[in-house]
Order: sequence, then C-alpha cells, then structure tokens
Amino acid sequence: MNRRHESAGGKGRLWLLLAAVLAVFAMVAAACGDDDDDGDGAAAPTTTAAPAAPVADDEPEAPATTAAPEAPAADDEPEPEPAPEEMAMADGSGASFVSTQFVPVEEAEKLRSILAPSNIDFTGVEAGPTIDQILAGAGAIDVLGALHGTFPPLANEDALTNMIDVLDDLSADRSFAPSFVESGLLGSEDFLAYVPWAQATYIMAANNQALDYLPAGADIDDLAWEDLAAWCQAIMEGEGRPLCGLPNAGLFHRFLEGYLWPSFTGGMVSEFRSAEAADMLKWARDDLWPTMNPESINYEFMQEPLLAGDVWVAFDHVARLIDAFSTEPDTFVAFPTPSGPAGRGFMPVIVGLGIPADAPNPDEAVAVIEYLTRPGIQGQVLADLAFFPVVEGVDTTSLPAGVALEAEAVEKLANAPDALAALLPVGLGERGGEINQIFRNAFDRVVFDGADIPTVLDEEGDALQALMNETGAPCWAPDPASDGPCVVNPAV
Repeated sequence: MNRRHESAGGKGRLWLLLAAVLAVFAMVAAACGDDDDDGDGAAAPTTTAAPAAPVADDEPEAPATTAAPEAPAADDEPEPEPAPEEMAMADGSGASFVSTQFVPVEEAEKLRSILAPSNIDFTGVEAGPTIDQILAGAGAIDVLGALHGTFPPLANEDALTNMIDVLDDLSADRSFAPSFVESGLLGSEDFLAYVPWAQATYIMAANNQALDYLPAGADIDDLAWEDLAAWCQAIMEGEGRPLCGLPNAGLFHRFLEGYLWPSFTGGMVSEFRSAEAADMLKWARDDLWPTMNPESINYEFMQEPLLAGDVWVAFDHVARLIDAFSTEPDTFVAFPTPSGPAGRGFMPVIVGLGIPADAPNPDEAVAVIEYLTRPGIQGQVLADLAFFPVVEGVDTTSLPAGVALEAEAVEKLANAPDALAALLPVGLGERGGEINQIFRNAFDRVVFDGADIPTVLDEEGDALQALMNETGAPCWAPDPASDGPCVVNPAV
C-alpha cells in the first residue's frame, strides 16, 4: 500500500463524507474527575474571577503500564452471537494491533472478548514510546489506535499510510459521521491520517419540567445559543429562581474553546479577538450568565446539581452527566449543544485507526479496521466499554437507559448539518493548560469583573499569540491549517 497514494476519485468521494461521532465516558471519567471536591456549599462570589482551570485533563490518555494480558479472563456472561453480517470477515489475525486506549486490564479483557471472533489480538501501549517506535522505522506495527493528537507528528514525518482509499472502500456499506473524517485530514485536502474509531464529547441535559418553558417554536434538538438564554430566562421568571447551570469549576474552558468561540466566530485561536468574539462575550455577560444558578461558579460535575434539582438545564461532558441519566432516566432528556452564527461548534475527543507507512501486513491491517468499524462491533464497544460509535446504524435498543439517552444526543450532534468540530489543542505540549487559562481569563474579566471587552480580547489575544509563537503550534480545526505558528488575527 502506498503511503502517499492519491486517487482523484477517492479525493472527490472523500469530500462527500464530512464526519463525526462518539466515545469514552467511563474511561474519560477517570481522566476528567481527579478532584473529589464537588464544590457544592461554597457561596458564589459575584465579582471576583472564577477559579483557575482544573489540572484534570478531559482527554483519555492511557496510563503507563506494561502490555495487557495475553488472553482474557473467563467471562461470567455469555457473549452475544454476532449478527449474520458479522460472521463473514476478512482475516486480520496476522496484524499487529496496538492501542493507546483500553489499556487498563479490565478494559483490555473486554476488548479482547469483542475481538475474539475475528482472532485479532491487540496490545495496550503508551503514546510517546509508540510514536518514537514508528518514527524510528521499526516496521513492527500494522494498526495504531490512538487519540487525534498522536497522529500529526507521524503525518509530518510521512510515517503514515494515506487512508483515503481505505475509508472510501469502507463507506460502501457503512456511513461515517462527517466532521471527524475531516479531522483525520489534519488540514490537508488529500491525505487522511486515520479512519475514525470512537469519540467522547459534551452534550446538554434538561429536567423534563424545563420543557414547559421552551421558547415557542423552538426545537430542543436544534437550538441556537440565543434560544438557550431565552429558555433559561423563562425558567427563571416562571420558577422564581435561576435553574440553568454551567460547570465553571470543571471543564468550563472546553465550553469556551469548543462551543462558544467556534459557534460565534468559526474559529478558536485565529478568531479569538474578532468582532464576533466581542459580540459573543457581551451576550454571555448580559443575556446568558444572569440566567445561571449562582452556584455555577462552584459546579464541577453537572450531574450532581441536576439530581439535586438545583439545576434543570445544564451543559457538561458525557462522563459528568451519566449518573443523572442512569439514576433517573425518566426525569431527564439529553440533547445536542446549541448552534451559533458560524455553526454548531462542538469538541470531540477523537480516537482514530491508522496504518504506519512501514506496516509489515497492510492488508491484514485494513481487515482489522474493517472489523472495528462494523455497526455490530461498534455497538458491542458502546455497550461494554462506553465508547460511542462512529458509524450510523448501531443498534442501541438493548443499551442501559442512561447510555442510550446520551448516545442518541451524541449521534444527533455529530450528524447535525451545521456541526463544526473544534479539536482539543494540539502542539502545545506541557503548556496546554495555558491556553485554557487564557480563554477563562477572557470570560472571567468580562463577565465577572465587567472589564472592557476590546481591551480584554486584545491583551489575552497577545498572550495567546505569544503561546503559539513560543511553542510553534500550528492551527488545528476549526481554524485553517497553517505552515507555522497559528496566528491570532487582529481585531477588526
């Protein structure tokens, strides 16, 4: 297989795709929730800035461990028989399949059980040493399963196979949700670094009681951000107290980076201090935040105030909402995040499947990817490992009620026609926390401190540009690809 093989037909067909879809709230929960303090009980300050961004990362990095066991332990539950379309499969048994996901022993055993009918084996690995191994040209890995951020350094060194034709062949009998396929292009037009495998993301949750206050004619699955503010205002007026909430002490920086900025400006870094960003912050200060429960400044996990009845409408990571949906599935509804003038910004934690350029068994590698992206297998991964599927047609009828609620909302979000994927920051290394704080600073200074919006955006934009220059980080989606450090455009 030619790592730089280009096909005019493949290129044309690729742009008919446009991707998205869905992953790990159980594993992500461990990565998201290192702090046991739920923040409840402390009075919310009215003018001081919110707490600094938490250290906990929402990206599910695999812990440093040795390779997972050779064989799974005996399972007390009988494995479901595969659907007829799963019985016939290409032989991927000769492939070396490694993954930075599902490394913990219990998860590794579950994945091996799912892979057992295909005779595919896999090894859990750390991202760093695996990148080094591939870049060294060891020629020992056929399939790499890893987070999006693992692939750019490999693609930059021509160490990956172009997956365009592989995806094109797979798409003959399965439909990948669009924006994640585009994410795999890494800003190029004709080189696909990976086929989407899974992802986690953020969604909305609402108590059924809140539905009576929806604005007239509003579709809960197709809200605009202005609709959300109007909805929260109506709830506050009708109930006599603010009942919407945001996790300001939790992953709020992702709300800013992946949802507000992209939805209103179409970018994350490049449009940080644009006129549209200024309009968004004014709206957040004047219309959105006044409708939030004041305790939002202390909320880390929104499932807790939802279950307590202190909040009726909330935004958070799927891992930080699942307890509410699982405990009281008849009380809550899950729905996609709203859209803005530039689209429906959302932040996926994407896991992809790639083939190193020097893979010793490329045909077997394709067979592994074909198997892992089948709807039936994706359904098993969702049920057993809480990774959301990346293809349509997955049977969710037998899922636990809470998982099913989230899965439906995630699918609607991923396949929305205006979906705008905003990836986790890439290329910042150990300084990734600094970009989170810059976005928080901009919001806090305007919304909590009442600072002048143009001044705040100019100053924080300078700090953002310095971070890009010092790290050399190029732009990532939704910003257009750049040859050098990503540029923060001047205010217009």
